[in-house]
Amino acid sequence: MTDVSTLIADMAARARIAATSLAAMPTPAKAAALRAAAAAIRADSGAIQAANDEDMAAAEANGLSGALLDRLKLDARRIEGMAAGVEAVAGLADPVGNVIDRVDRPNGLVLTRVRVPIGVIGIIYESRPNVTADAGALCAMAGNAAILRGGSEAIRSNRAIHAALARGLEEGGMPADAVQLVPVTDRAAVGAMLTAEGAIDMVVPRGGKGLVARVQAEARVPVLAHLDGINHTYIDGAAEPGMARALALNAKMRRTGICGATETLLIDRAFADPRPILAALADAGCELRGDSDARALEPRMIAANVEDWDTEYLDSILSVKLVDGVDAAMAHIAAHGSHHTDAIVTADEAVAERFLAQVDSAIVVWNASTQFADGGEFGLGAEIGISTGRLHARGPVALEGLTTYKWVVRGTGQARP
Repeated sequence: MTDVSTLIADMAARARIAATSLAAMPTPAKAAALRAAAAAIRADSGAIQAANDEDMAAAEANGLSGALLDRLKLDARRIEGMAAGVEAVAGLADPVGNVIDRVDRPNGLVLTRVRVPIGVIGIIYESRPNVTADAGALCAMAGNAAILRGGSEAIRSNRAIHAALARGLEEGGMPADAVQLVPVTDRAAVGAMLTAEGAIDMVVPRGGKGLVARVQAEARVPVLAHLDGINHTYIDGAAEPGMARALALNAKMRRTGICGATETLLIDRAFADPRPILAALADAGCELRGDSDARALEPRMIAANVEDWDTEYLDSILSVKLVDGVDAAMAHIAAHGSHHTDAIVTADEAVAERFLAQVDSAIVVWNASTQFADGGEFGLGAEIGISTGRLHARGPVALEGLTTYKWVVRGTGQARP
């Protein structure tokens, strides 16, 4: 433990020095460094793929689930997506230095609130090696130094991606310690990061429920996180049937292992005919678990138990329930949801606006798939994660969510009476 604690303390001290330089780095210089990093990822794509192939082989031998294997896997398209994501961040508006508001006081003082970097950010993540590039790029563009601790199942992939990213950033003029990767897989490193109060300014966990729960329980530094993605799609009685079918199928089955996937389908009893929707899901290989009324509509559906309504499956499994209108749908979401992403499908604008106003989730959606719960789809570039909390940042967290603010007071010699 002592050796790992010393390692994290040393990395944090070097990150603090790097963060000081990053905070003063002009936007064009940061953007140029990120473009150099994207080029380095493309140049090293062969090495990254080879490293990922080794991780995939080991993960399959260790019996990782299909959802985790999907998150771990890289191919040419996903590697290019990483590079393109880093370039996209380089093209985003830089929030650092933005004046949020200004107040001119009667005594002549001029007060402004100005966006500034948070400082040193620790990212603790599992499976998804693309987080190495996404998180590193976002932190750097927002003027923060990053300490990345990926999961053991992706260690080879993360090292290859980080090597390319760090080389490109340094060649582009950023400090060598702007983005660091914890070189060991010892779980004690996570504990050392979580208790590095004063050395690490914020921790962002990205991974399964167990990881996030541990981070929230043990952290002595601020945490930006969501615990579950128990997302709902509600098909209102006024929904257009073709749209409802297409959105239910996409929201569940496009990618079942992502946090934006729908896990419970709520259908208004007034909706004309749910059977084509349920049949399409079952035909696509989705296991349906429903209440007795829903099971009467689709013979392949099995009975749901009480735990199903509170489960993030991250798999081809969907809970289905018939409800009496939008109020019953919202009551179910309030009782069983996780404040992540919830959607309504309806042609009734008044009902939709009630749903959007009253459902207390970080993302609420009207006539679109819950799978749009993604920073890239929101035009934010890559995201560092989705926050379901109510403080600081909510929903997809990108550049602005990686900044805080300070008050700047300008005077002309005023002394307080």
